[in-house]
Amino acid sequence: MLAGGRDRDGLVARMSYVLGDVSPGWLQGVAELVLPLSTPSWDALDIEDLANRIEAHTGFIHGCLADVRPCIRRWILRSAHMHRPPLGLDLLPLPRIDHAQDLAAWLGVSPDDLDWLCADPQRRSHAALHSQHYLFSMRPKALGGVRLIEAPKARLKAVQARILDDLLTRVPVHEQCHGFVRGRSLRGHAQAHAGQAVVIRFDLRNFFASVTAAQVRAVFETLGYAPSVARDLGALCTVLTPAPVLDRMRDDGWLDWHQARSLRRAHLPQGAPTSPMLANLCAFDMDLRLDGLAAAMNAHYSRYADDIIFSGNASLAAAFPRLQAWVGKIAREEGREINHRKTRLMTRATAQTVCGIVVNDGPNMRRDDFDRLRATLHRCALGRIEPPDSLSADEWRQQLRGRIQWAEQLNPAKARRLHALWKRIDWPPITASPTVE
Repeated sequence: MLAGGRDRDGLVARMSYVLGDVSPGWLQGVAELVLPLSTPSWDALDIEDLANRIEAHTGFIHGCLADVRPCIRRWILRSAHMHRPPLGLDLLPLPRIDHAQDLAAWLGVSPDDLDWLCADPQRRSHAALHSQHYLFSMRPKALGGVRLIEAPKARLKAVQARILDDLLTRVPVHEQCHGFVRGRSLRGHAQAHAGQAVVIRFDLRNFFASVTAAQVRAVFETLGYAPSVARDLGALCTVLTPAPVLDRMRDDGWLDWHQARSLRRAHLPQGAPTSPMLANLCAFDMDLRLDGLAAAMNAHYSRYADDIIFSGNASLAAAFPRLQAWVGKIAREEGREINHRKTRLMTRATAQTVCGIVVNDGPNMRRDDFDRLRATLHRCALGRIEPPDSLSADEWRQQLRGRIQWAEQLNPAKARRLHALWKRIDWPPITASPTVE
């Protein structure tokens, strides 16, 4: 039925063909099941939905109970094609990709290379590390523990950049999602909660690794891509952490149960260019529900990556236990988990911080952050330019410059004092990068 048009005669002819050129009377009724559907609904109709409609049809039930039961004698395979996305996404300028050959041509790789990049992750996870598509490294977290960085190698990274720039960035995320979105910023995330009596922070555990390959495939299928194309796109954007890396993390005591569960299945890698946008798109339903929860409690909601913030008047403090229970329930139902150790309720009697930005009256630097930066610049102005061991003088200079620019966005008055110190620093000449012949 799905292998052609929606006209009655064509549907009956195809069904008769697969049954061996017979045409029982109930085929007309089965064909009429789909005639009232609109063209977009017909294009988006999947096998499971159609099967459920047929199974409930009286004529089909009687046909199955007859002496000569219907039996498939020939097959008509449905050609892979991109269907129309649902209303609201149907006008997006997405690339037309009907099948794997289209995908390979769009990505600028050969079909063999596409197969190699999309190789079965379960099998590849047991291959030697040098044959993996990713480089794996562990970086210490500020509050203890390590963060596993799974960075794609150059070839896969170029493919992922194409998927990000020419496909994913064209898809809108929830309006209260501020992280990794063009035109939105950390400052906007903080500004949404400035001057509120109560600010409550929740933290999502394993923000990238908790997003499964199945969720990523579902995003691409929702955008209209055929299941085979969505499967390949999902394989290009997910990774299954190799056993040697998991063993190293376990031996060093850095692998807890939650991380192990996430990393043992195909997931979004932290370090891939596509991961932030896909994580946001996979969190759309969660953002929608949490924003609705905030509206029901007369509060404000926003999210920046794994940082979830609610704010409102003093009554929100009394509703905190109920809010915490609802946020945890919604997160679990959406395949996420709240790290309750990082949950904070902040009133105006304390410094209300959102991702390190003080929001009691308006977005501002924390006093101790400003004092440390000013002291560092003062030492540099006195000629004591001492970059950390891991940074060169040039990298140290760029880092300090970036911190001053960040301070300028939050508090221009304070930033003027930092600029004055910056101008007094006698930096050494910038060293040229070595060239490779």
